Amino acid sequence: MRRLADACAAGDLGAVEPLLAADVVAVCDGGGLVPAAADPVCGSGDVALLLIGVLGRPGTDLSVESVNGLPGLVLRRTDGTAVAVVAARCGAAPLSTLWIVLNPAKLNGWHRR
Repeated sequence: MRRLADACAAGDLGAVEPLLAADVVAVCDGGGLVPAAADPVCGSGDVALLLIGVLGRPGTDLSVESVNGLPGLVLRRTDGTAVAVVAARCGAAPLSTLWIVLNPAKLNGWHRR
């Protein structure tokens, strides 16, 4: 997850894609409150682009954290407000499934103050 976080923060698409399984699936939850992919995003190329777009925001901090018992990432603004939480399913193989919560109503527990 640390390599994924570093690659996303740097906007390095070439470093993100090899960390994902070829058939990786990402599911986003924007809750209708923020822009998010309405349908699952499939394939390492498209998911890598999604991750760079969501997690590669300037002026934010991306940290590696456990998310509901899974390896994950949390993106926060400099004031500690969480803007994205990502949980990942992985094993010895590259990441196969990602759940990306962008819905502000579901991020309250992730804010740091």
